[in-house]
Amino acid sequence: MTRHTPSEIRRVLGNGLLSFPVTHFTAGLEFDEAAYRANLGWLSSFPIAGLFVAGGTGEFFSLTPPEVGRVVRAGVEEMAGAIPIVAPAGYGTAQAAEMVAGAERAGADAILLFPPYLTEASQDGLAAHIEAVCAATSLGVIVYHRANAAFTVPTMERLAGSCPNLVGFKDGVGDIELMTRLYATLGDRLLYVGGLPTAETFALPYLELGVTTYSSAIFNFAPKFALGFYDAVRAGDSAAVYGKMTDFVLPYVEIRNRKPGYAVSIVKAGMQAVGRPAGPVRPPLTDLTAEEFATLTALIERAGVAA
Repeated sequence: MTRHTPSEIRRVLGNGLLSFPVTHFTAGLEFDEAAYRANLGWLSSFPIAGLFVAGGTGEFFSLTPPEVGRVVRAGVEEMAGAIPIVAPAGYGTAQAAEMVAGAERAGADAILLFPPYLTEASQDGLAAHIEAVCAATSLGVIVYHRANAAFTVPTMERLAGSCPNLVGFKDGVGDIELMTRLYATLGDRLLYVGGLPTAETFALPYLELGVTTYSSAIFNFAPKFALGFYDAVRAGDSAAVYGKMTDFVLPYVEIRNRKPGYAVSIVKAGMQAVGRPAGPVRPPLTDLTAEEFATLTALIERAGVAA
């Protein structure tokens, strides 16, 4: 039985910073469970509100279903109830329903539902997909609004009524009008999570739209910086936010933007740069070049963001 009801997990996750731990791989691209567990132990020493294991930064898309199960179980066991674990689900409806059931058995606290694999779908089809997945678990479910799972406000209003355990909306699109309309329509019925790449760049303006938290990839290698940034956002300290943006976040984003997929690759490079290596990324992602890694390392040192 889960430790949190859906309404409780919505409140808990909305009251602090969230993060996606990377998934550790060996040089041969095998899941390095021992290193992964050790890193979770380190991350748990910082005041984080929740961890999305095997999420986007955790390379969910390149893990096999059994590997996803191993990552979720490792996260649950290592956190031992201290920090909520949000498990992933995705692909087709039947596969996603199996994943959420497995995550619940493993002791996860909530679900992040990724977009369906490959195919486009109508709003009615997306709604039926979400309803089926929510019906397969008692855990709170957060939908990930991006790519081929872009929801309209009427669809979310329907789902908020038909799925009591739908607790959150993670935005990966950046449509300000939609976010404004969604919050105006549903208010605090949902938790709103910033989920655009390097979410720090959108955190301050999104706070005005009811987005009280976001998932920080930077937290993986610079947790104190990430937490300080989040605190400045929640305090509405725009001077501090833009100072941190100028010193580190925006130059970091310039490196991230050099190639598709670098939103994940640069995080593992950052971990390598601070002496906490997590191994390479799996194809189809590619690691930073030697020159890019050197640029990132110099930026981390110059900005003083390492833990």
